[in-house]
Amino acid sequence: MVSPILELININKSFGHVQANKNINLTINKGTIHGIIGENGAGKSTLMSIVFGLYQANSGIIKVNGNEINLKSPKDSIINGIGMVHQHFMLVENFTVLENVILGFEGETVFGEKLKKAKQDLQKLCEIYNFNIDLDATISDLSVGFRQRVEILKSLYRGAEILILDEPTGVLTPQEVDELFTILRSLKEEGKTIVLITHKLIEIMDLTSEVSVMRQGEMVGHTKTQDTNKEKLAEMMVGRNVLLRVDKSEAKKGEIVFKVSNLTVKDDLDVMRVKNVNLEIHSGEILGIAGVTGNGQTELLEALSGIRNVEGGSVELFGEKISDKDNFLNPRMLKEKGLAHVPEDRQRMGLVTDFKASENLIFGYHDQEPFSKSSILNHKEISEYSNKIMKEYDVRPNSPDLVTSNFSGGNQQKIILSRELNENPKVLLVGQPTRGVDIGAIEFIHQRLIHMRDRGAAILLASVELDEVLSLSDRIIVMFDGKIVGEKNNKNITDRELGLLMAGVTGE
Repeated sequence: MVSPILELININKSFGHVQANKNINLTINKGTIHGIIGENGAGKSTLMSIVFGLYQANSGIIKVNGNEINLKSPKDSIINGIGMVHQHFMLVENFTVLENVILGFEGETVFGEKLKKAKQDLQKLCEIYNFNIDLDATISDLSVGFRQRVEILKSLYRGAEILILDEPTGVLTPQEVDELFTILRSLKEEGKTIVLITHKLIEIMDLTSEVSVMRQGEMVGHTKTQDTNKEKLAEMMVGRNVLLRVDKSEAKKGEIVFKVSNLTVKDDLDVMRVKNVNLEIHSGEILGIAGVTGNGQTELLEALSGIRNVEGGSVELFGEKISDKDNFLNPRMLKEKGLAHVPEDRQRMGLVTDFKASENLIFGYHDQEPFSKSSILNHKEISEYSNKIMKEYDVRPNSPDLVTSNFSGGNQQKIILSRELNENPKVLLVGQPTRGVDIGAIEFIHQRLIHMRDRGAAILLASVELDEVLSLSDRIIVMFDGKIVGEKNNKNITDRELGLLMAGVTGE
């Protein structure tokens, strides 16, 4: 008989006037992978942060193995066998894997035999779960996928029996997602309990045995995964029927408005990442870029948007050269010419997270009317605009004065998208438009991109979500090792062909 390992009874949590969790009841059984889904701002992360001791509930009861517990801090949760891997990892970049794992858990300074014993214990855990991590490696040298494994390893080393993962696949490549799922299934087989917070229905259907649905701070349903489907879950999440496919007409291509010729670009380490790339984008079309992360897509978009210098070749916008090795227009100049950019890394390049949402919503346009006149900001206009846009894009909470770091990752993404898309640019460069965004917002964003295309915008779309590239794009180019290895009309390309090209296989 399956027994509950975690029970939440009538959990309530408010932040000022915003009630994030309302009378939440939840039972999670031992040795299962339990999914918790909901839109951005539904209260999923808040609820699990209460379970991990980061927040304290205003009221309610938490039980572990039938015993009521009082969680005042993460330390209390760890003592009770609860670990959590957050969206944004909590690792010290210049420390080794070993140092990060034992940090704060060593009790006293660890030298000699104690350090040796800790390393042996960690090595054993790595072997059991096939983590394949070099314990002496520095965190800054590891890929995102391996950093995530370090976070999981930290929890296991501390004795976690319940492991909470908050949107764990949002920053992973498809291969890293597969590897993570293998690890999670292995943990389950060893008797661990996994709580998966996500909005990706494919992952829920593939990985979980049970799923709970949250909407607007409330728990609206529980079901065994085998008894439901993506359509039913989407409707429960959003409260209405959701279109899970992109509905679009044939593209009406116009003239070439954006042209890239023999472009070469280096990364920050002086490594050539873009190698003699040639592409053209017409008005009224979406050109999709497919490829595994790290094959030059990021550097390409940064160069085209004026963020990164080019090493060779040129870029033309409406027939005017805007970039080559000796000259380039900066992002501000490009905005004035009708080019907008949604960067892949929202926190590093898209936002100033210490600023208010309203301030981030007008960045790049803050010195223009109606937001300012004669260098004086019109705060009334900014506030009215921010309220309107946040409502239109369903940014939660709709609080323009809230510091941007307090929004979830998906809602931060909506802030950037609303800022750039609402200016109706003639050319849009967009990287990972729906990363971390919930299903209802994905539907809206996709519809907005198609609308922009239909009114004549030229769009270059880079996404690791293959379904997104296939459904939105009119043409698709595939990048591998910094080069374009294939170009296909979306009508005549299969998933298999695309996968082979992404792996660098250009012929059979």
